[in-house]
Amino acid sequence: MPRLFFGLEIPESIKTSVLTVKTDIKGARWQSEAQLHLTLAFLGEVESEQVTLARNNARKVTHPPFELEASGLGCFGQEESPKILWAGISPEAELRELQHILAQRLITDGFTLQNPSFKPHITLSRFRAGAGSVAGLIEHYQRTRFGSWSVQGFALFESSPGQSGSVYTVLERYPLTT
Repeated sequence: MPRLFFGLEIPESIKTSVLTVKTDIKGARWQSEAQLHLTLAFLGEVESEQVTLARNNARKVTHPPFELEASGLGCFGQEESPKILWAGISPEAELRELQHILAQRLITDGFTLQNPSFKPHITLSRFRAGAGSVAGLIEHYQRTRFGSWSVQGFALFESSPGQSGSVYTVLERYPLTT
């Protein structure tokens, strides 16, 4: 069964910029440039026939293009023992609106989202148990602006296991239109 999610592709310039924060922290598993994205709706493993249904729902989403900026760092978990280190996204209003429209279409058609509470972010690193603190890193980059971009669409990704972590393949892109 394919493992799917909808998300935003991140421009190369921003990928390069956010990965400048990469440093040696105990237990950190840093994402590669190819793994950086912004998840809108994580579907998890779905039956093959559901792939067509997911694609059809995404094709019906209408939303105008909008601007986003990646800035600052935060984490899930405690700063002293983080689970995930991420770059923040702002402004959130239009992104949340797009996510809500897509999520409602999917839920109405019987999908169960694996990320029911949406916190816009770009995952930079995942941490093993007993990881080192990221408090100093978050403080150092709290006002850093990594770049902005115009969101012109979103994509359906397939996530497959790979030797160096998950490999994300774009299955289809959906342009934003009014």
